[in-house]
Amino acid sequence: MHSKAFNVGPIHVGAPKLFLLAGPCVLETEAHAHKLGEAIARITSDLGIPYVFKASYDKANRTSIRSFRGPGLAEGCRILAGVGKALGVPVVTDVHDAEQAKAASDALGDVEAILQIPAFLCRQTDLLMAAAQTGRAINIKKGQFVAPWDMKHAVQKVVDSGNTRVSLTERGASFGYSNLVVDMRSLPQMREYAPVIFDGTHSVQTPSANNGTSGGQPEFIPVLARAAVAAGVDGLFLEVHDNPAEAKSDGANALHLNHLKPLLEKLLAIHEAAR
Repeated sequence: MHSKAFNVGPIHVGAPKLFLLAGPCVLETEAHAHKLGEAIARITSDLGIPYVFKASYDKANRTSIRSFRGPGLAEGCRILAGVGKALGVPVVTDVHDAEQAKAASDALGDVEAILQIPAFLCRQTDLLMAAAQTGRAINIKKGQFVAPWDMKHAVQKVVDSGNTRVSLTERGASFGYSNLVVDMRSLPQMREYAPVIFDGTHSVQTPSANNGTSGGQPEFIPVLARAAVAAGVDGLFLEVHDNPAEAKSDGANALHLNHLKPLLEKLLAIHEAAR
């Protein structure tokens, strides 16, 4: 077990077992959230993989002001809590400022939840402190502009705020314009500070590559996910959608629901071999 392991409900973050955070990029409708969550939960249950439902109530950093952002904090957290309770799983969602951290935590009620710090905001001290002080588990996405060893400072801000339940997520580093590259060395480096999750879908994003919207190379999701699991990550983060072409956010880099089970089967085999 990882020396900095912690629990989120029934899930051991940093324990030997690989766990999955998966769902749509943004909450589209309540019915869709339940449908997708149920489908993913069936797959993870069949494979014995601990599962956290993920979705954002607000995508605050969309490229265009006209892009769909989600249902908002109050309605979104109500939907998230409903999915979590219906499936009996924890949920994870982004928070964007200090006031949102407490408001989202309160709105999620008694459902087990992880508050996620978006990559662009990973250095925001007030946000990290406020999220930590909710008592919720915190997942910090490494900024595309941050060296992996510098993420120890983000972890320390959470710990110094009285919260030791913190994990880090790798989602690629900016490599020139409109491209991300994953340096697999970052995974063991960041694991010195906290359990590490690999985001296999944002890592294949091509930011602002499609005439002002982000594109993606989803064909490389399995390649990078296999490499990350072999390198020894604690969890996997995947944006999964039943119709990526019609997704309201990040469809270009999402994993199709139909591809999830065969990918997870391969990843479990690699995880077992690596152990």
